[in-house]
Amino acid sequence: MKIAFLHYHLKTGGVTTVLKRQVSALQGRCEVLVLTGDRAGVTLPCRVVEIPGLGYDRPDVPPPTPKITADRVLKTLSDVWPGGCDLLHIHNPTLSKNQNFIQCIKRLQASGVTLFLQIHDFAEDGRPEVYSRESYPADSHYGVINARDKRILVEAGLEDSGVHLIPNAIYPLPAVTGFFSEEFVLYPVRAIRRKNIGEAVLLSLYLRPGQYLGVTQPPNSQIDMGSYQDWRVYVKKARLNVHFAVGRQYDYSVLVGAASSMVTTSIAEGFGFTFLEPWTVGKVLWGRRLGSICTDFEGNGLCLDFLYNRLDVPLDWFDADQFFQTWQRTVMHAAEIFGHSVTQEKMNHFASCLARDGRMDFGLLNERYQRQVLSHLLSDPGAKKHLASLNPRILFPGPENDMTAVLENNRGIVTAYYSEKHCREQLLAVYERVIHQPVHQRLDKQVLVDAFFDLEGFSLLKWGAYE
Repeated sequence: MKIAFLHYHLKTGGVTTVLKRQVSALQGRCEVLVLTGDRAGVTLPCRVVEIPGLGYDRPDVPPPTPKITADRVLKTLSDVWPGGCDLLHIHNPTLSKNQNFIQCIKRLQASGVTLFLQIHDFAEDGRPEVYSRESYPADSHYGVINARDKRILVEAGLEDSGVHLIPNAIYPLPAVTGFFSEEFVLYPVRAIRRKNIGEAVLLSLYLRPGQYLGVTQPPNSQIDMGSYQDWRVYVKKARLNVHFAVGRQYDYSVLVGAASSMVTTSIAEGFGFTFLEPWTVGKVLWGRRLGSICTDFEGNGLCLDFLYNRLDVPLDWFDADQFFQTWQRTVMHAAEIFGHSVTQEKMNHFASCLARDGRMDFGLLNERYQRQVLSHLLSDPGAKKHLASLNPRILFPGPENDMTAVLENNRGIVTAYYSEKHCREQLLAVYERVIHQPVHQRLDKQVLVDAFFDLEGFSLLKWGAYE
């Protein structure tokens, strides 16, 4: 098969990692080409062609028209394969990080190119800045990386046979030992707001004496930078055992090798590499479980029952009245952007559900209220113990688990279900269906909006602007 991949850029990130692994998996089985708006100096084991019109919009550069970009893609495909490619695999086609991207895709489809559209992130999932009013491409096969997303797309109008679940391949993490003498817990993440950095800071209060928490990378985007810098200031003033940007000081393999364990506090993930990768090098994971993502892994036998689903904090530890006012304003603003109908009665109902037994999930708070909780923990001698009594699983490494058995089990599950070989065979089988079984389907975008607009888990970190 002749397979062309297309993505906005090849800069470091989750989607780029997936694309690279798919290219690697197909070596020797397919002829492969990568088209991108910014190759970012990356070297791949296949030909890479840079077409600037595919990249993110830039305020200082007028974008080429969809026709110009589509024509450039078609010419590149015909130059490489005069007979055309069998399939064009496009990553994150529905995000409006390029205002002409969806129209370009439709032009390629109209020219007879067979498309496979793989969604990693939904604009409807709290990303109004990349939400397009344009209808999404119809009559194409779609790919997703978790069962929740497949269910939502089917509910939104796609056929079950036209949506394909293709989990990502997991490679063993690089690990170099013997470099550090001190112990630390690693949060291997780019510190964007959705990664819930405040909760990682809270967990650092429960580290063993002499340990510290290391967060690997700062954010790239300005939209997340204010939050990140303010956390750095707070941690420094409070003299907490948290170090930021450790990935800029040390090679990642050194950090992985030296870490005593890893942590995740993210409130939203597409696939969830963090829940799988630590086990490949015998590292225990600590932190927040995301049910919508982890159910897939647990269905294959992965043990994550020592993670917590929510982190309850008493309402009187922060300004709850002000929080609910902010929450309601944010709900109404988001509803207006996405065209979602929310009544005051419905908001009141969910607001009362959030305040369960006089407590709130820490992950629903934005940074302002999270810092209020942390300041209470630091000022009240009995608060730390009380919080642990409410949330026993925040004590590491989990109160009721034989971690040796967990490490052995989870490493085996990751090897069995998420190896490159396993994912290659899944991907090739999907390609065969996409090429030989055309579909006639279209997405109802409003159903997507309604599916992701979940007030029970409506976090200000995801939906609200940074204050």
